[in-house]
Amino acid sequence: MTEQVLEISKSGAVATVAMNRPNQFNALNAELRSALRDAIAEIDKDVDVRLAILKGNGRGFCAGADLTGGLKLPVSKQIDEEFKPILTGIAQSPKIWIAQVHGSAAGIGAAIAMNCDLLAMADDANIYMAFAAIALIPDGGNTQLLLNNMGYHRAMQAILEGRKIPADECLQYGIANALHRAGDLDAATLAWAQKLATGAPLAMGAAKRLLRQVGHLPFDEAINVEGREQDPLVESADFRAGVSAFFAREKPVFTGK
Repeated sequence: MTEQVLEISKSGAVATVAMNRPNQFNALNAELRSALRDAIAEIDKDVDVRLAILKGNGRGFCAGADLTGGLKLPVSKQIDEEFKPILTGIAQSPKIWIAQVHGSAAGIGAAIAMNCDLLAMADDANIYMAFAAIALIPDGGNTQLLLNNMGYHRAMQAILEGRKIPADECLQYGIANALHRAGDLDAATLAWAQKLATGAPLAMGAAKRLLRQVGHLPFDEAINVEGREQDPLVESADFRAGVSAFFAREKPVFTGK
């Protein structure tokens, strides 16, 4: 029987994408990598979905790359062709992605979690820089993600020591947005996603695009980019609905138009 390596479910405007190789701690084999790329593209096209939750079934979020099948050489080519599209797909998606981490997010699984737009963790979970133990450096964008969140010295320490960064430190550094007891993580993350899904989709997408680029821009250019994103928003039906609801002291209903 063929292993179903990925499960997708929907609850209102929220899709949940669950990696489903629990016996392998959701290690990313070729089939799961392909399934993730397809799932991201599918969710991008689904007009009924506003947010997506990415989680792992079993005892952990993701153990990283599945090394049992070996690595294709040069490994840079495999990273570029098979892993990078997952990471850039999430980064460039018009939808908001929430990583839901329990157990451990290790190796490139850590990069996938930290690359999501928001991150909720079980209070006993960790982000694991597993590379040092096998004489490698972090890849998949891990170095940039750690540096941006932790600063140079703490990021270097995590890399050289092959640290398991506990959930409370992840919250402290800004890697994680929220911590929950492991038994409450599913329900709490879904409730959070459903609350966020009542927001204005066009504005959420614009905020994501801005935050993905303004950190690398001069301040004056950041102001210009914000203005260009604002132009279509102030002409949207959602803006008119929001203003009308504000003056009527009602809760707005946004349609993404």
